[in-house]
Amino acid sequence: MGSNSAENSNPEGVGRRDLIKRSAALGLISVPTMSFLSACASGGGDDTSDDPTKGATSAENPFGVAKSSALDVVIFKGGYGDDYAKAWEAAFDKKWGTKSAHTGTQEITGKLQPRFNNNTPPDVVDDSGAQQIKLDVLFKNGQLLDLAAVLDAPSIDDPSKKVRDTLIPGTLDPGLQGGKNVALPYVYTVWGLWYSGKLFKDKGWEAPKTWDEFLAVCKAAKDDGIGGLAHQGKYPYYINVAIMDLIAKKGGLDAMKAIDNLDPKAFVGNDAAKAAIEAIYEVVEKGYLMAGTNGLTHTESQTRWNQYKAAFITSGSWLENEQLKQTPADFDMKFLPMPNLPDSALPFEAIRAGSGEPFIIPAKAKNLAGAQEFLRSMLSKEWSTLFAQQANSLSILKDGVDSGVELRPGTQSTVEASKAAGDNTFNFLYPNWYSEMDVSIQNASNELMAKRIQPAEWLKRAQAAVDKAAKDPESKKNHRD
Repeated sequence: MGSNSAENSNPEGVGRRDLIKRSAALGLISVPTMSFLSACASGGGDDTSDDPTKGATSAENPFGVAKSSALDVVIFKGGYGDDYAKAWEAAFDKKWGTKSAHTGTQEITGKLQPRFNNNTPPDVVDDSGAQQIKLDVLFKNGQLLDLAAVLDAPSIDDPSKKVRDTLIPGTLDPGLQGGKNVALPYVYTVWGLWYSGKLFKDKGWEAPKTWDEFLAVCKAAKDDGIGGLAHQGKYPYYINVAIMDLIAKKGGLDAMKAIDNLDPKAFVGNDAAKAAIEAIYEVVEKGYLMAGTNGLTHTESQTRWNQYKAAFITSGSWLENEQLKQTPADFDMKFLPMPNLPDSALPFEAIRAGSGEPFIIPAKAKNLAGAQEFLRSMLSKEWSTLFAQQANSLSILKDGVDSGVELRPGTQSTVEASKAAGDNTFNFLYPNWYSEMDVSIQNASNELMAKRIQPAEWLKRAQAAVDKAAKDPESKKNHRD
C-alpha cells in the first residue's frame, strides 16, 4: 500500500491501515449488474443556488452534485498506486460534468496539515501511509464529516438497498471514532505471511501450518544460506502483524478484545501475549532473520525477499501490487495464514482480515455534495472492479469484482484464504482508536527485534502503552463487546 502500508496498514505503512471482519467469504467474484459505460452515462442535477457546488437533488443524484463543479481529490500513492483513483475521477467527471483535480502523494501530513489548519482541505482524501494524519486526532478536532448520509444513501447498483447493506460485514468498524463512521476503510485486506511458490517448490518445502513447522522451514533456509523471516525493520508495524496475529490465534477473540478494550492485563498477565512474543523472539535468537532486515525500509526488505534472500515476509495483501516491478515473473507469490502456536484457540485457517485505506471527507470540504457522491460511487461494482483491475486488490463491496477480471497469484491466494477462513476472521481496532499506543508498541517491537530488550520488557512496555491510553477520558467512547 503502501498499507496497510509503513506503507499500507493501515499499509507506507506504519500506522497503516488496519483492515476487519469478513464473514461471507463465498462469492467475492460476480458479474456487475450494469456496464461501466452505462453507469457513467447518466447525468446530474442543475445548480439551484448561489453555491456552485450544489445542484438539484433527485433519486439518481441524492447529494445534489452540480455540473461543472470542481472536486479536489488527494490519494495516498503507496502500495496501491493511484491509477485507480485517476480512473475513478475520469468516470466521475464524465458522468457529472465535474472537473476533478488529482494529487497523488506519500506526504499526506506534509501536504495536508497546513490545509486543515487553514480550513481549506481537499474534498476527498485517502488518509493513509507512514505520514497519515491520525484519524483520532482529526476526529477530536472536529475535522471529519460523519459519513452516515453516504452509507444510508441508495446503492448505485441496487437502489432498493442502502450502501451500508452492500458491504462485507464488519468492514466499516475501523472507520469508527466515538461511535460515528468518519472514515471509509475501502480496501478489503488480509494480513499474514507471504512466500514464493517457486522457491518452496524448488527447495521441496511445505507451507507450514504450525509454528514448529514454520521454524523448521526457517532453519532449512538458514542452512541454505538465506534468511528465514524478513521484516520491514524501519517500520515495525509489519512485525506487529506477526505478533498480534499470534496473540489473537493463541488466545482467541478475547485476547484481541482485551487489547482493543485497554484491559489492565492485555499484555502483562496474558498467557497468549507471552507465548506470542517469546515465539517471535525465538526467530531472532536462532538467527533466522534475513541479514540486515532490521535496518531496511518496507520496499528494501520486500525487494530482497523477491530476490529469494528470505523464505517469508510479513505484510498485508497490498504487497503484490506494491512489488509488481520487483517480482520475478515466475515468483508465484502466495499468502499464508500465521502458523499456529501449540493449543491455539483459533484454527490455522483463521486470518486477520478486514478493511483499511481510510477515505475521509473533511468537514470543511468545499464540495461536500461531490465528495459524498464520490464515496457512494466508490461502492459501486463498476468502481470496485476498476480498483481490482488497477490495484490488484479487493474492495469492501460484497461481490464487488467482475468475474471477467483475472487476478494475480498473490491476490488469488488471498481470495482462497478468505474462503477457507469463513467466519474465522479477526482484526484489531486499537491502531485507529489509539495511535499513540500503536506507535509505542511498534517502538517496543523494534527494540525486541534488535535484541536490545527481552520479551518480558516488551510485554511491560506494551502494557504501559495500554495503561496510558486508558487514562484518556476519550477512550471510554470506544469499546468492543
